[in-house]
Amino acid sequence: MKIVVVGTGYVGLVTGTCFAEVGIDVVCVDIDHKKINGLENGIMPIYEPGLEEMVIKNHEAKRLQFSTNLGEAIKGADVAFIAVGTPPGEDGSADLKYVLAVAREIGENMNSYGVVVTKSTVPVGTAEKVNHAIKEALAKRGVDIDYDVASNPEFLKEGAAIEDFLKPDRIVVGVSSDRAQDIMAKLYKPFTLNGHPVIFMDIPSAEMTKYAANSMLATKISFMNDIANLCEIVGADVNLVRKGIGSDPRIGTKFIYPGIGYGGSCFPKDVKALIKTATEKGYNMRVLKAVEEVNESQKEVMFNKIVAHFGPNLAGKTFGIWGLSFKPKTDDMREAPSLVIIEHLLAAGAKVKAFDPVAMEEAKHMIGNKIEYCTEQYDTLKGTDALILATEWPEFRFPNFVHMSEVMNDKVIFDGRNIYDAKDLKEKGFAYYGIGVL
Repeated sequence: MKIVVVGTGYVGLVTGTCFAEVGIDVVCVDIDHKKINGLENGIMPIYEPGLEEMVIKNHEAKRLQFSTNLGEAIKGADVAFIAVGTPPGEDGSADLKYVLAVAREIGENMNSYGVVVTKSTVPVGTAEKVNHAIKEALAKRGVDIDYDVASNPEFLKEGAAIEDFLKPDRIVVGVSSDRAQDIMAKLYKPFTLNGHPVIFMDIPSAEMTKYAANSMLATKISFMNDIANLCEIVGADVNLVRKGIGSDPRIGTKFIYPGIGYGGSCFPKDVKALIKTATEKGYNMRVLKAVEEVNESQKEVMFNKIVAHFGPNLAGKTFGIWGLSFKPKTDDMREAPSLVIIEHLLAAGAKVKAFDPVAMEEAKHMIGNKIEYCTEQYDTLKGTDALILATEWPEFRFPNFVHMSEVMNDKVIFDGRNIYDAKDLKEKGFAYYGIGVL
């Protein structure tokens, strides 16, 4: 079986590499010549644990190839995955221009039956648009080639994408023909040996499933942040509340950790896109609008605590930030809460020093030279008036507090992820501020 994956971003590269890992011949296609040249030389465009080694291994084994020529790659392909970006428009809708451009190019070059699969996160109805684009391109060529369109949304967690793909808890595929279902079942058979089957459904339901899943997780996060804020007001400890409700199997322990808001490439974009889809259909997504509102305000919570401690004028103050990426084990800075905090600190006249294990280069692209980037976590604290913990990387969990108190000007910690013990730090002489704890 030969498959083509169009797009070598986070989803496309992980998808293509994991299929190659089980012995399938894969061609990953991208219009970015620099990115393709880099991949051919073992240079990754993204950070994802375990990905680099797997790419190099399968490329050397010639199961994983890279190309900028979709016209050549698509010939003879059994399955073509469209995994290009769907950036949000100004109105929150998903921009499908890249998806449809790929669909047209597939129609212009395919020479045999194949299944064209939308892997990108796309709104309900996109498969119909993809089908129309392919059909139109074939008509212009004056050829009649049979094909199917399918939807196969991804459910990969950044930082654990390889494990998620190789050992999935579920695989969702939307199809409109038995032939397409048979091919997709065959393709995914190596990944279902852990007892989790492929869930086949109609295409609109598959497209909706992706948005519904991410929106539900975003809802849990915003709900818990709302509860955390109320806990501070009434004198409750959200960490104890979280344990109390998490023991209920109907609720569970995942995604109920309070913090400074969600970010990344999925949750913010997908919540906006689902709200926009509903609006276009005349329906008001009241819960999701509240989820989005809570998340935006939650990114302000830590700065508000800083102002409450130091006052609104932060001129002459220096803050050290641990963690810049929106979550651990990724260099993804999109919609990261750290960006909001940094923006407010700079506007208030403060100086900022920061350290992140892998996201420093990406941060430089987004922030520039407005802050100081440190190469070691404790260097970030030298001469600072406070530490802000923005991302819960494992190496930040058990720091040397004695050393910290020696190099910091003032012993103040703003813990945006509640990874430290408030009582313990206060006994060590630190002023401690968490989320939903007193």
